[in-house]
Amino acid sequence: MKKISILLVTTVMLTACVSKKKYVALEQQNGEITSELTKTRVEKEDLENKFAAIEARVSDYNSKIQSLNEEVESGKSKFQIAEDGTVASVASKEKMKETLKNVDAAKLAGAKTLKDSMNLAIQYNLSKAMNTSDLNEDEDIVVDINETVVMISIDDDMLFNTASYRVGNKADKILQKLADVINSEPSLDVMVEGHTDARSISTDKIADNWDLSVLRATSVVRKLQGQFKVAPEQLIASGRSSYQPLVENDTKENRAKNRRTRIILMPNIDKFFALMEEK
Repeated sequence: MKKISILLVTTVMLTACVSKKKYVALEQQNGEITSELTKTRVEKEDLENKFAAIEARVSDYNSKIQSLNEEVESGKSKFQIAEDGTVASVASKEKMKETLKNVDAAKLAGAKTLKDSMNLAIQYNLSKAMNTSDLNEDEDIVVDINETVVMISIDDDMLFNTASYRVGNKADKILQKLADVINSEPSLDVMVEGHTDARSISTDKIADNWDLSVLRATSVVRKLQGQFKVAPEQLIASGRSSYQPLVENDTKENRAKNRRTRIILMPNIDKFFALMEEK
């Protein structure tokens, strides 16, 4: 009888022990699920808030565009909106017409829309502002227009020594002209892209071509900010390494063409609307 009682007590204790372990495990699992659910709810609320903010901005922009359209239709607007959505002020259109008088007739004949005309005027004015005749290095700078984006490509020989990322003093004239253009238009964001040729590089300070391309872009950005007073919030530094060559890297001349710094001037929509509100 005593043996049976001891066995019974032992069985009950073991059963209680196992049940407690299961209970603790279930409690821990429940805590983890609750924590994950809370995290998911927080993330959901964060996404909803971000989406609501985006919707509010879109709604605000649409309201401004609608207001502009109404002003245009009533003849009260200082701006005109073309069928393709291009917006231009009446004053800027007049200036554009004056500028286009100086543009090559063949190029002008290819302008079919207001946007085409605006791009030609921008390209002409920018090319004039970036005129390098006093540097005798015209072929080392190329200005191109892609939609509303202005791209200025500068050979690295004008900015850096071979395999170096430090901007030389010989670049001061061209960077000053570039800064003058940027500082005259606060509605621009400016991306500086570094490009290298395909030859590999590895030094104590430069890991590879990715490193070199980014370091060169950063050096140009720092000089534009520090020496030429370009607002840092307008500047973006990026590197492309050797993966967007203009030509094959099969000759010395071609490699020189691929070593370049590209400056991309991009309109900032927030600043654009801010400027419209000020006018």
